[in-house]
Amino acid sequence: MKEAARKALREGAFIPAHPLALQEDRTLDEAGQRALTRYYIEAGVGGIAVGVHTTQFEIRDRQFNLYERVLQLAIEECEAAKVPDSFIRIAGVCGPVEQALHEATVAKKLGYDLVLLSMGGLGHLSEKQLLERTEKIASVIPVFGFYLQPAVGGRILSYGFWEKFSEIPGVYAIKIAPFDRYLTLDVVRAVVHSTRSEDIALYTGNDDNIVMDLLTPFRFDVNGTVVEKQIVGGLLGHWSVWTERAVAMFREIKEARGTGVIPVHFLPLSQEVTDANGAFFDARNGFKGSIAGINQVLAAQGILKGRWCLMEHEELSPGQLDEIDRVTRMYPHLKDDAFVQANVERWRQIP
Repeated sequence: MKEAARKALREGAFIPAHPLALQEDRTLDEAGQRALTRYYIEAGVGGIAVGVHTTQFEIRDRQFNLYERVLQLAIEECEAAKVPDSFIRIAGVCGPVEQALHEATVAKKLGYDLVLLSMGGLGHLSEKQLLERTEKIASVIPVFGFYLQPAVGGRILSYGFWEKFSEIPGVYAIKIAPFDRYLTLDVVRAVVHSTRSEDIALYTGNDDNIVMDLLTPFRFDVNGTVVEKQIVGGLLGHWSVWTERAVAMFREIKEARGTGVIPVHFLPLSQEVTDANGAFFDARNGFKGSIAGINQVLAAQGILKGRWCLMEHEELSPGQLDEIDRVTRMYPHLKDDAFVQANVERWRQIP
């Protein structure tokens, strides 16, 4: 990892989880895929995460075979935009050890800085085996750990697991996304008590508590000394929409953290962001329409041609479109429609 990227990671970055752009026949819409990356770069993000849940895990399936191509397109756009060395490039990696090692090797070859290592779908592995898997991936490329909520394929992991995970050389960040305050505290406390606390940056993936996660300092007694740790940034599918406004919000939060005085307007803002997220991610229906919901917002703005997913059954849940329309009307200050409309035609042009 470039030192500039590692420094930016430690200080806290805004990182959207990159969606997948498709044609109506569910083949890759290359113009749309490039447009998404351009949108994020020009919105001022600090990095991107590609090949993650929001990009659709099925890109790895033999019938689609899109994993390397989608990762390559994002790298090409980063190079074309001449993003600085501090721009953090993250590739999603998942599956059994052999698959994860292959994907990590692809990501390294393409120029990614870290891999977001999912532990989803590996319920048959013990915590010890998960740690051994992490060590193997970290020997290839730096690792961004990921505590995934059980509702979408994750599992509850012990405090002891995160103690050992934090000690693995090559782990430089952890995305905390169990959607549970107790489990979130487990991760922070384990990192604070590890010998690598200064090396590991904490990022929120708790879509139900984004703003408060970013504002809250965590304090623990470590051998008689009070140690404070902050969730410094976010790696979020929620940030893949209305991104320009969300970047501005994130910068304001970082400035407020630096002063030690938190403006009261962040309290209602926190609830508004959570309400919008609930609609986008279909929280009422166990997140079944989460990817289609994100795509719907981007399609309504004209960045994507439609909300299609690789799998036909991936669709909005009944009533979800009404919910998306509701939060769109209720929170105009969260939208970046004017920014998108001024640039979307240019973004979708292929040189």
